[in-house]
Amino acid sequence: MSKLPLSRRAFFAFALLLAGAPLFSATKAPPAPVEPAATSVAELRAQVETLVNAPRFAGALWGVKVVSLDSGRTLVEHHADRLLSPASNCKLFSGALALDRLGGDYRIVTPILATAKPDAAGLVAGNVVVSGRGDPTWTSRRPKQDFWSAFEPFVAALQKAGVRSIAGDLVADATWLRQTPHGAGWAADDLNDSYGAELSAVTLDDNYADLNVTPAATAGGPCTLALAQPLTGLVLENRTQTVAAEGARRISALRLPGENTVYVYGTLPVGGKPDVVELPVPRPAQWFAAGLKEALARRGIAVAGRAYGVRWPEAPVAGATVRLGEVTSPPLREIVTGFMKPSQNLWTDLIFAQVGEWARPAEASAWRTTDACALVALQAFLREHGIPTEAVRFEEGSGLSRNNLTTAAAIVALLQTMAKHRAAGDFAASLPIGGVDGTLRNRLKGPPTEGNVRAKTGTLRWASALSGYLTTAAGERLAFSLMLNRHVATPERSARAEIDAIVQMLARCTGKSAPAEAGAHE
Repeated sequence: MSKLPLSRRAFFAFALLLAGAPLFSATKAPPAPVEPAATSVAELRAQVETLVNAPRFAGALWGVKVVSLDSGRTLVEHHADRLLSPASNCKLFSGALALDRLGGDYRIVTPILATAKPDAAGLVAGNVVVSGRGDPTWTSRRPKQDFWSAFEPFVAALQKAGVRSIAGDLVADATWLRQTPHGAGWAADDLNDSYGAELSAVTLDDNYADLNVTPAATAGGPCTLALAQPLTGLVLENRTQTVAAEGARRISALRLPGENTVYVYGTLPVGGKPDVVELPVPRPAQWFAAGLKEALARRGIAVAGRAYGVRWPEAPVAGATVRLGEVTSPPLREIVTGFMKPSQNLWTDLIFAQVGEWARPAEASAWRTTDACALVALQAFLREHGIPTEAVRFEEGSGLSRNNLTTAAAIVALLQTMAKHRAAGDFAASLPIGGVDGTLRNRLKGPPTEGNVRAKTGTLRWASALSGYLTTAAGERLAFSLMLNRHVATPERSARAEIDAIVQMLARCTGKSAPAEAGAHE
């Protein structure tokens, strides 16, 4: 395994190689054989057991549980109490916790403060502070808009407050979030790609920038580098080369921890398409402050002082007690959908942090981290709903940590809880839909899964998971969790394909379980 962090594109290519999958193939891999539709629960159980016990999984670990939401019966169970890496199935817990504790209507309110009131001419004779509260939605990415649109709510709030100029500094204060910029258990390689962007109570464009890399007009010259977003503070070191038209297309980037220089290296063929590399921006609050200062200048509001950011454990700005206005997030249900559908780590961890700060005990030490408070809140939520706490061992909320562990049984218990919860509609609506959207848009296409399966994906290098809801051909509603760890896939069949094959079995089943109270055999 390479010790160098990889760009997103290179990372996935490298992961495919590790898994044994070809990067290019002249012919598509043959489709997996389709099992006949099970006509009973017993037949369904036998089909699943045959698959998970196949010799190709001799070195792998499966965790499987399938429960009927209608009858309450367990249809399929295979090592359901085995602790496994759920990857982004952790987001199911984070989303459920947030909807339970805060509610779908909850909005994050970000105060805009000052150390002095605007005078009659609109001059603030002091500092203006954006006091971040972990709102992840300050972005021009969703939907794709002009970069400066992310600052419009702040500009409008200051204009409404009568601010015409600022004599002091413009500060983005991110000290509300009391934790390190990277989640516990994240790997070093994660920090060089967008999915490992820094955590901050003040965010901008998901805390990463897009680097456009374009081949030169002739072979031998360096590629052209251009950042799509301004004021990032990143310094680009161009180590790229344009090669002949039949040459390799391989661009990567490396930024050492604590530094701003990004080394961009690799090759693009002459006449080929440009490439895009996603670069995490260090100290996002600093980036936001610089961008807001420029956005204000464009609207005629001058800032005489510096634009800078602060983060925990640095001290917050003192004396900012005048409230100039506030910026309010969309409702929480939309934010949960915003991280569930695309499996967005930053948004998830910031909402997990939102619950942590909401639940922070008054007697807690100033050094108790936000994520520690959130983990305590998660354990309390699990206990309240009868989900064994020993079966959910997390370090953070997004699932990027390789140390997060849970069981298929715990995930199904969560799904059962949320199916009856007051936020059941919001929770189900947040999940990717098979063959339609989110991380399932290219999976589970066609009947009987397309538009039927609502489930959260999870993928790390040696972990793949899918958990959620579906309705069988017999009209029975199921909650399921399928986790596969340590499986070395073949070029013909990925870990995802193995999991999807079980989902197909479930959806095609024409048998139905008997009500639990009837005591009938299935």
